Amino acid sequence: MNKTLLAIDIGSANITAVIARNNLDYKINILGTGSYKSDGINKGVISNIEVASKCVKEAVLLAKRNTTEQIDSTVVSISGAYTKGLRSSGSVNIPNGLITENEINQVLQMALYNATIIPEYEVVHVIPIFFKIDDSADVENPLNMNGSRLEVSVYVVTAKKTSLTNIKSALKIAGITVNNFVLDGYATAISILDEQQKKFGATVINIGATTTEYVCYKGSSLIYDGFIPVGSNHITNDLSVMLHTPPIAAEKIKTEYGDLLKTNEELVNKKVRTPRIGDEKNSSEVSLEHVQTIIHARVEEVLTLIRNNLKKSGIHENLGTGIVITGGMSKLIGLKELATLVFDGLPVKISNPINIKNGYISFEDEKMATIVGLLLYSLEPNRNFELDSNKNLIKKRKIQERIEKVENTISSQDDSEKFVQQQREQKLKQEEHIIKGDHNTTILPTISKDKKGRGMSKFWNVITEWF
Repeated sequence: MNKTLLAIDIGSANITAVIARNNLDYKINILGTGSYKSDGINKGVISNIEVASKCVKEAVLLAKRNTTEQIDSTVVSISGAYTKGLRSSGSVNIPNGLITENEINQVLQMALYNATIIPEYEVVHVIPIFFKIDDSADVENPLNMNGSRLEVSVYVVTAKKTSLTNIKSALKIAGITVNNFVLDGYATAISILDEQQKKFGATVINIGATTTEYVCYKGSSLIYDGFIPVGSNHITNDLSVMLHTPPIAAEKIKTEYGDLLKTNEELVNKKVRTPRIGDEKNSSEVSLEHVQTIIHARVEEVLTLIRNNLKKSGIHENLGTGIVITGGMSKLIGLKELATLVFDGLPVKISNPINIKNGYISFEDEKMATIVGLLLYSLEPNRNFELDSNKNLIKKRKIQERIEKVENTISSQDDSEKFVQQQREQKLKQEEHIIKGDHNTTILPTISKDKKGRGMSKFWNVITEWF
């Protein structure tokens, strides 16, 4: 059944809601979009349920303006601020020799059972890194293959139960029931990386307003995720404090003059006038060289923290095709060049998400990476097997079978006269003639065509008896 999806990205700066469903050929059809400024959320964590709930509700109401479709399921992004990742493995015997979806589900459930989950945490994803059949090499998709034993190595993403409960509570107040959670960084990677990057390995860095999330892909699977509670708003805060100027003015300086490529020689004697905190009527001149130093220091700090964490985890040697950066701060001039230096010459790419064509907004924007990933995660047919936040198996949808089924349905109704006749007969069977008498209501059966004469005779006999 083609269900209508509500996807909600709870971001640090904005909450984005999108209503969508698949067309008959499984292409994503956008039915409505809405965005509202985030409040009650601090560095990816809900700090005020009532306020956050109101923001979510406003975003969803905006998305519902142009559609009357009933929402069938809701998927929500969660921050890496309260998640932990771990490795596990499992194996099962194949009694019939043929590997079906049932065996794939069993081996993933076994890997989850073998995982050491902290009691205060709940499973969000169980993502297979690779499968093995008997003593074979790594297998990406074991479905319909033959063997006697199936093994799997998985990456398990868990999240704090209390944080997930707070999100559920906030959405419940807004009249929304959550069906599934998806890690923010995972969704971003799905929307950003191409097949080659997923296969050979890449690290996706999403620099948001107050948080930076990063995930590592290799062999078309998530193998690591991380989180830093620093984002582009911290640059604004640094400028505001260091230059003694209001945050609004600091944000303007960042967006207009932020440029990591310009050298100190180019910025010598170049100044910008800014208002002062507590005395906005007066202003002071600030050197652009000083502005760049502040911005450069904060950005370099974020990138260096990510690099050190990757090296510490042992993932740094498996980055493959390099680094892919997205998010609001990816627009900063010179970010690519600075990241190349920090990551020891690895290829760095600034990337946008896949643009799902629609008549509302452009998804080809750095800030839309997570919401696009949520849509692809839930509606894209060419997904790999994994267990979702409900511990249910996500299956590969068979597009061709779906198209053939639709075509057969359409062809069976191609004879319009026959179809109309069927509808008329169905309507006749459902109609009921109501005749009122002595303030009572009597319901009579519908008269069928093949017994018209006999039926009419009985009908008039009843009328005669009444009157």
